[in-house]
Amino acid sequence: TYTTAENTNQWLHAADRCAFVKSTPDCTMADGFINYLYTVFCLLPPNLTPLTITLCIIWLLFLFVILGLTASKFFCPNLSAISSTLHLSHNVAGVTFLALGNGAPDIFSAMAAFSHPHTAGLAVGALFGAGIFVTTVVAGNVALVKPFTVASRPFLRDVIFYMTAVFWTFLMLYRGTVTLGETLGYMSLYVVYVLTVIISTYIYNRQKYSVNTSVQNSEYRPLLPYLESTSHILLSSLNPVDHRKWRRKSWRWRALKVVKTPLEVLLLLCIPVVDPDKEDKNWRRPLNCLHLITAPLVCVLAFESGAYGEYMIQGQFPLWLLVLLLGLFLSAIVFCTTTNDCPPKYHPLFALLGFMVSAVLISAAASEVVSLLHMLGVVLSLSNTVLGLTLLAWGNSIGDCFSDITIARQGYPRMAISACFGGIIFNMLLGVGLGCLLQMVKTQSDGLLTWVLAGSLGLSLVLSFVIVPLCHFHLGRTYGIFLLVFYAIFLVIALLTEFGKIHTVST
Repeated sequence: TYTTAENTNQWLHAADRCAFVKSTPDCTMADGFINYLYTVFCLLPPNLTPLTITLCIIWLLFLFVILGLTASKFFCPNLSAISSTLHLSHNVAGVTFLALGNGAPDIFSAMAAFSHPHTAGLAVGALFGAGIFVTTVVAGNVALVKPFTVASRPFLRDVIFYMTAVFWTFLMLYRGTVTLGETLGYMSLYVVYVLTVIISTYIYNRQKYSVNTSVQNSEYRPLLPYLESTSHILLSSLNPVDHRKWRRKSWRWRALKVVKTPLEVLLLLCIPVVDPDKEDKNWRRPLNCLHLITAPLVCVLAFESGAYGEYMIQGQFPLWLLVLLLGLFLSAIVFCTTTNDCPPKYHPLFALLGFMVSAVLISAAASEVVSLLHMLGVVLSLSNTVLGLTLLAWGNSIGDCFSDITIARQGYPRMAISACFGGIIFNMLLGVGLGCLLQMVKTQSDGLLTWVLAGSLGLSLVLSFVIVPLCHFHLGRTYGIFLLVFYAIFLVIALLTEFGKIHTVST
């Protein structure tokens, strides 16, 4: 009898929670394909909550895989192709287009979080959490993997600009007000940073001009291309597995590749990739013609979490069908006017198409991540700021972590350490910084925990600014261990603050 009464009481509480979710506007998040709060509190029984959380974490990992694959395999290469088409230098492209590519998951996740006031804490935590994670854990691992002497001027330049951005953010958070002049000044700080990089690159190139002039025209030119059939080109273009690479990789890499292969094939069907380093610019006539059909259709179905998928033109003709017909028409024209072995003059436009489609998919996946983390915060009784500085920051930065460490192991530690500091500046100032400032001023965010985040990020930058010159710009294993210990201490303090073990003394 007691067990029956307890179960009845549990179901009554579940019914009350479901009614609250249905009647509360903040619980009806329209930025995701799935209403996670409604699914957990109305569709699933309360005794399955542990299983629900486990499934949600698995789904969250899958969304992070989508974000990582789309950003690394499609978004970044197309941005690189656009910058090459515009004849931008590597440094300028790195702090503009490629910075946007590397920071795409952070930027779109934060934009999705800012769309609702009750999830703004996710962006606050992710902004500072990712900054601390990349500049301590990633930079520390780079120093551990490949001790080296950092380039002094670029390192000091990036750290100074980053410290300025963090201090400006900290100052506006302390004051609680933002004027139009301060807003424009905050945005223009990144413009000043880009101009500084351009000027320093120009001066460096002028000094090295005599050395590099003889290298430009010594590129290797292959023989006549091997002619393949249209069907063979299509099938080979949709195969994401390199057989030579498959044989020499470990079983863990192979298992992960098996899991990712179906998703990669789907993305290859929808997103074109232009590679300016290849002789044929990665022109795949049958697949690129297919992209003219699938890419616009995916944009319509994924934009605003599928809101336009049900849109009817004048209430009679579906928008997706119009886009499909236009895609078929353009695909037929391109297929009939091109050949398999020679890319058309307008082929660089496919890089712009791939950029737009990958941006829409990243935005859709980021919206799902934000909605899912918001639900986990409600179920686990955790603040959005903690979820942002842990799960969201780790998920968005894990790609940077592996790529930077891999670059360091391949013998380019300077490039890796520059990516740790240079890319985060873009994320803070233009990606999410302005929106984060405005949202923090409006909501006053999560109090002491936000101060811990901002103070820890500023302290880590100041310590690096002081310690690295004292070590004569040599980053060794001691410096790497110091950064890892610093992040561990920060994480402990942040979690203790979240659970009330550390709090301000009221007077």
